[in-house]
Amino acid sequence: MEANVADAAEAERTQVKVDLGARSYDIKIGRGVMDAAGAEIAAVLPGARLAVVVDETVAKLHQKAFSESLNAAGLEHTVLTVPSGESSKCFREFERLCDEVLAARLERGDGIVALGGGVVGDLTGFVASAVRRGMSFVQVPTTLLAQVDSSVGGKTGINARHGKNLIGAFHQPALVLADTAILDTLPIRDFRAGYAEVAKYGLLGDEPFFRWLEANWKAVFAGGPERDQAVARSCQAKADVVAADELEAGRRALLNLGHTFGHALEAAVSYETERVVHGEGVSIGMMLAHEFSEKLQLIDEVTVARVQKHLTDVGLPVSLKDVPGQLPPAETFMDIIAQDKKVSRGALTFILTRGVGEAFVEKGVDPALVSDFLKEKLET
Repeated sequence: MEANVADAAEAERTQVKVDLGARSYDIKIGRGVMDAAGAEIAAVLPGARLAVVVDETVAKLHQKAFSESLNAAGLEHTVLTVPSGESSKCFREFERLCDEVLAARLERGDGIVALGGGVVGDLTGFVASAVRRGMSFVQVPTTLLAQVDSSVGGKTGINARHGKNLIGAFHQPALVLADTAILDTLPIRDFRAGYAEVAKYGLLGDEPFFRWLEANWKAVFAGGPERDQAVARSCQAKADVVAADELEAGRRALLNLGHTFGHALEAAVSYETERVVHGEGVSIGMMLAHEFSEKLQLIDEVTVARVQKHLTDVGLPVSLKDVPGQLPPAETFMDIIAQDKKVSRGALTFILTRGVGEAFVEKGVDPALVSDFLKEKLET
């Protein structure tokens, strides 16, 4: 792992750099990182006034302490609250937040802070990309999924009736503060869902990391130093890919392992989180990607069984049959997949694999093969 250990004043904390030249930024990882949030943000946005976007659930748990840290650093701020859940990633909340940021008279040199999970981060980042044609923003992710994935890399956006994350922009944060102690407050279902993204990094390009997770996942869940190591290694993996392909022209698409199937599943259940949350969709999607790769004779059943065992061991769903309630037919899934952001001139693109840690981008996948595969999985 290439993450650099911070100096003695930040003992037990790790720093990962996303190297984008003049727009580079740091991800600071460790227990208690948020205690110094005010000082950290003031260092990168000196003199800025802030809007802090937080959802209702996180506000009850962390907003008071976060505001106290900002006050201690002399950072004037306005708190803007959004409803919890995927439904907030919509035009209505985007418009309201843009209006409230403007009503607070924040200027282009001021900043917006996302305090929350992936929904808040995606929505806030999109607002920051649009208001005054671009404002600085800071990510303070409070879920495992957001810490290892959505807070890093500058993808922002909202959902449309045609699918997930179809409206948005690339807009990099100025700083990411990943406090791993905050994850102690997560419901176990949400932690497991975030872990799917951690496992993804091993599956797409780092077999030794996946092997390490197979041996250490219980310690990651327990919150010891292994958790910090897993978060840092995941962030470093994403930082490396983003630095090489910021706008997803090629290699970055690998980060979507499991997401084409997963996003289609989320849309198919109308983003009802009682049935499927994003990380669960990713887990099922990664399993489908491996099973589809087996169907195409790219991998053997031993590899598929290994992936399934690990995801099952940690308590993640691995099959469409694990989703409560009735699912729509394969044709509905195919309509949604046709709107996937990786589709090019109508040709389907999937992330497939030749083995654990050997994912690759496959363009021009035959829709008939995908449809037959989904029909088989929906029926068995």
